[in-house]
Amino acid sequence: MIRDITIGQYYGGNSVLHKMDPRVKMVLTIAYIVMLFVAANPAGLVISMLFLALLYMLAKIPIKLIWKSIKPILPIILFTAVLNLFFMTGQSEPIFAWWIFKIYREGIRYAVLMALRIICLIAGTSLLTYTTSPIVLTDAIEQLLYPLAKLHLPVHELAMMMTIALRFIPTLIEETDKIMNAQKARGAQLDSGTLKQRISALVPVLIPLFVSAFRRADELAMAMECRCYHGGEGRTRLKQLKMRPSDFLCAAVAILAFVAIGCTNIWFKAI
Repeated sequence: MIRDITIGQYYGGNSVLHKMDPRVKMVLTIAYIVMLFVAANPAGLVISMLFLALLYMLAKIPIKLIWKSIKPILPIILFTAVLNLFFMTGQSEPIFAWWIFKIYREGIRYAVLMALRIICLIAGTSLLTYTTSPIVLTDAIEQLLYPLAKLHLPVHELAMMMTIALRFIPTLIEETDKIMNAQKARGAQLDSGTLKQRISALVPVLIPLFVSAFRRADELAMAMECRCYHGGEGRTRLKQLKMRPSDFLCAAVAILAFVAIGCTNIWFKAI
């Protein structure tokens, strides 16, 4: 399960999405997340899923990688769906009733919509990291937050910290997997026993993981100091971010998809 987490990983490619300006991708990703919660009907979510599937096909991301990004959050999706299923009330008669639990048609509908919404949310944000390298992502975040620099906020440092944190997620996951395998080889029972016993068994995993994380942070700080890194002031970039005609075209297509998703709400209200 630990190895299945693909958050923060970059999948190299030469597709249109890989070449797209990272600033446009970040803005469109945020807009897509907003539209997912604006879409309060099945038609809007269907359009969202079809649009996301088209983007994954253009980026040539394998289905196996998509499944890996969704698999770790399946318990959260199921838990959220069950909560909406049993605690969402409706105006009609309940389909199922037992003790304090009642299932309404509205509850089933809302549970399915919420589950699909979370899946699209994870898959949509994962697409950003799959098609954007950490270095380029840092430059994009810094330029998008540049207006805040007028308020004397350390924009470059914030962007650098966010990107380093994102970059080290796969590293820490790999480190956790190695520590867990080492503990199992020593006879640790990490996958059996009661919930309390499993939580207690994680202590020998968390302590070396924290030690390893602090050691890596210290090594990274030392390496940056040895290279005379002093923040963003006077820093130049090897590759300058420039908008191209293809970026405007992709943005226009995405905006049309978002408008179509918004129009489904108006259409459903009309009927």
